[in-house]
Amino acid sequence: MSEMAMSLTALAGFVVGALAVLFYRNQIETQNRAATAGDQEAGALPQGVASVLAVLPSSAVVLDAHDRVLRASSAARAFGLVKGDRLMAAELLALARQVRRDGEIRESEIDVAGHKFGQEITNFAVRVAPLGSYGQVLVLAEDQTERRRVEAVRRDFVANVSHELKTPVGALSLLAETIQDAADDPEAVTRFAGRMQHEAARLTYLVQDLITLSRIQGAEPIPTPGQVSIDESVHDAIDHCNTRAIAKDITLVTGGTEGLRIWGDDELLVTALRNLIDNAVAYSPEHTRVVVSVRPAGDSVEISVSDQGIGIPEESLERIFERFFRVDAARSRATGGTGLGLAIVKHVAAAHAGEVSVWSKEGSGSTFTLRLPAFGGTAVVVPPPNTLEAAK
Repeated sequence: MSEMAMSLTALAGFVVGALAVLFYRNQIETQNRAATAGDQEAGALPQGVASVLAVLPSSAVVLDAHDRVLRASSAARAFGLVKGDRLMAAELLALARQVRRDGEIRESEIDVAGHKFGQEITNFAVRVAPLGSYGQVLVLAEDQTERRRVEAVRRDFVANVSHELKTPVGALSLLAETIQDAADDPEAVTRFAGRMQHEAARLTYLVQDLITLSRIQGAEPIPTPGQVSIDESVHDAIDHCNTRAIAKDITLVTGGTEGLRIWGDDELLVTALRNLIDNAVAYSPEHTRVVVSVRPAGDSVEISVSDQGIGIPEESLERIFERFFRVDAARSRATGGTGLGLAIVKHVAAAHAGEVSVWSKEGSGSTFTLRLPAFGGTAVVVPPPNTLEAAK
């Protein structure tokens, strides 16, 4: 009996041991499955989030608990915010870690070295929020560089137009009082009346430029386009500028190919060329020359205005077509300009489905080039009427 009892006891011990091993293995496998499932859930986006991110206009990035990028929009990669599976902006990464620690949504603005469209600095409005319960974080970054630039232009426009209107109006009022006080002095009356005419002309030019700019700044197509002779437009523009050029002994020279035409509005083209030539004369020293040249360029016609003036600093080249922007405000007002001329040129080019560009070097002068679509789709020289008659 004792041997049988011992055998049963040994068998029972073996069974218990085997069951214990099986139970332990089952527990380990259950824990592993749970951990694996947890890891899968932590590395997956919550339901529906991917669809929402796909339609967001902002740069969107989702980080996991280890700061790895789970999902990034194409905009985020285009701006250089994400490379591979890493978030490149240190400020954004710091915000994401703070949000992960305390679960609070944070908003901020950051500047990032530009990686899109040649921008040097891109300004973002960012919003960082927790996402799910596995340490994931959602980062939204909206590019507001262009909006800030437009706001700056608008502020400059309001401030400058107020100043430009206030100056001649105030001067006219003061001169009128002065003339009234000097009624018995014919010489003073004549002198102050001449000043009043000057200020009235300045005010007239400003109002005309504002009206012209408001008419064309929408870049809408020209309502009634027609054939425009470049030769006639250049001739008319030079006629407008001759008086000022003669006063500074500046020679206005034309050159290049004659007989070219574009499809557009002759009045707008003359306005653009007049502004370019006026600028060239105003910023050129005496006894120099301004050259207006025309040449065919495939399906376009290029009209260039070159001077031997003071030139434009490189850092100002990108802004010179903005309304009221001046490289040297004091010198600009001394020349009598309104600060709207180059903005008008830019919008005239846009209205003709063309463009304007500039080359400049300080101390060496500037060249502004209008590139406009040629009439008929190809820049073809048209002989003048007298030549055609002679050929008959």
